[in-house]
Amino acid sequence: MGKRYYCDYCDRSFQDNMHNRKKHLYGVQHHRSKKAWFDNFRDAAAILYDEQTKKPCRKFLQTGQCVFGNNCRFSHMSERDMENLRMQIEDERRSREDPEHRASPERSIEEWLTRREKKRAALSSGSVLKEEDEEDENNQPENDIPPHFLTIPDLPPSLLPPPPGGWKVKVRTEWG
Repeated sequence: MGKRYYCDYCDRSFQDNMHNRKKHLYGVQHHRSKKAWFDNFRDAAAILYDEQTKKPCRKFLQTGQCVFGNNCRFSHMSERDMENLRMQIEDERRSREDPEHRASPERSIEEWLTRREKKRAALSSGSVLKEEDEEDENNQPENDIPPHFLTIPDLPPSLLPPPPGGWKVKVRTEWG
């Protein structure tokens, strides 16, 4: 059967030879899939600029659907979506320029991991935390998760912080 080439962008595989690979890599579908993949990582300012240069898609405005989807050369964004993008860009700009405007100070992941390891080591050895660690702990929110982790959509339940009142646990004593 021979070797097969798998394209991650297109989610396709085909027989790996020079002719087939060249035909695929220079094909329109591959270029569209590759562009769609890299568009996922663009910043809000670039998206807003591109959407402002496009004309609105008449079919999308009339029916709410477009047969071309993400490959449509017209804009599928409403004025409300554009305004939300502008507000997001403005918030990002403000937070970069004005460090006091930030909701909480930025902490590095390494710093968080080292503090977490210190706490675990102290708890496992049975020793009491130092006063400076306790003071640090009092200045921070209840959950010790870095704030940029909470902005990641669809976190698994094990990484979500507990609710403010704690978990509701029903104790069942029925065994066997």
